[in-house]
Amino acid sequence: MSKIDLSLVYAKSENVRISLKELSSLLQKSSQLLKYNLVGLEKEKILHDPYCIFDYSYFGLILFRVYFKGVYISERDKLKIVHNLKENPYVLSIYELIGEFDLGVEFASPNPSRFNKEFKKIISDNPLLKEYKIILNLVTHIYPRQYLTKNPMLQGLHNQKIIGGDREKENFSPPERALLRVLLLKPAIRYTALAKESELNIKTVKSMLHNLTKRHIIKGYKYLINKDKLGINKSRLFLKLHNLDLERETSLMNYLYETKEVTQINKTVGDWDMEIDLEALDKTRIRYFIISLRQDFSDLIAQFNLIEFYDYYKIAYLPMDLFKE
Repeated sequence: MSKIDLSLVYAKSENVRISLKELSSLLQKSSQLLKYNLVGLEKEKILHDPYCIFDYSYFGLILFRVYFKGVYISERDKLKIVHNLKENPYVLSIYELIGEFDLGVEFASPNPSRFNKEFKKIISDNPLLKEYKIILNLVTHIYPRQYLTKNPMLQGLHNQKIIGGDREKENFSPPERALLRVLLLKPAIRYTALAKESELNIKTVKSMLHNLTKRHIIKGYKYLINKDKLGINKSRLFLKLHNLDLERETSLMNYLYETKEVTQINKTVGDWDMEIDLEALDKTRIRYFIISLRQDFSDLIAQFNLIEFYDYYKIAYLPMDLFKE
C-alpha cells in the first residue's frame, strides 16, 4: 500500500461493523475509494482478527489473568504452547510480551474452583509453564485509539467501554445464545449471513442486537491492528498503589482518561493493583507519560514495571465453554 489513512484505520478498527456509507459521511471520502483502501488494509493485515466486546460479568463469569515467564526456549516450543492454550475452552486471550513475562493468558471462569482445575490441567500438560503470576481482574476500561487521528469529530465518536465489575447474572434465551455464539466466532459477519447461521430472520437479528447492546451485553466490535506495519509502540505498565482514597483514585482515572495514549486499564487484585496499556506512534510519548504520571501521582505509586507488548495470538471476551452442547 501507499500512504496509510490513519483516520480510516481508526474509524474501522473501533467499529468493525460500520458501513461504507457511514464511513463516507464521517471521512468525507467516496465509498468506492474507502472500499478500495479497506481491501488493502485487510489484505496487508493492518486490520485483522475482528472481535466482539462482550461484558463477561453478565454471564456470571470472572476473569483471571496469568503471566508466564521462562516458558519456552525455541519458537517451536512457543507455537506448541500457544496451540495448546488456544484449544482450552476457558481461554479468552493469549499475547506475547517482551521483558519480565513472556506470555499473558486470560481465562474466564464461573468460579475460582473451575479456574484452578483448568489451570492445573494446563500446566500439567505443558511442562514448560513452570513460573507464573495469577491476577484476578476486577474491571477493565477500554479506550478508543485516539492517538491515531487528529480529527476531533472522530475522536469524539467513541467513548470508553467498561466491562467486568459487580453485575447481576442475566439469563439468555436460546435465540440470543445462538446469535451471541455466531458473533463470538464471526464478529464482522453480514446481517444476512448472521441471520442464516443463527437460524433467525434479519428483522429478529437486528432487533436482538439492538436489545443486547442496550442491555450493555455487547459493548462493541473492534479489529486488532498491526502495530509493526503502522509503527506503533505498545507497552503495559504495572502499578502497585498505596495511600489510595476515592478522591485521588478519581483524579488518577481522570488523568488516564484524558491521555490519548492510554488504550486500556485493568483494575486487579494480586501483586499489583492496576495495568495500563499504552500505545503511541512516537515512543517518547510513552516515556513522557510515565515521567508525568510518577511526578503527579508520586503519593500513590509504590512500585511500577513497564513491559513491551509484542503481539496477540488470540483475543475474545467470552469463552467457547459457554456454548457447548
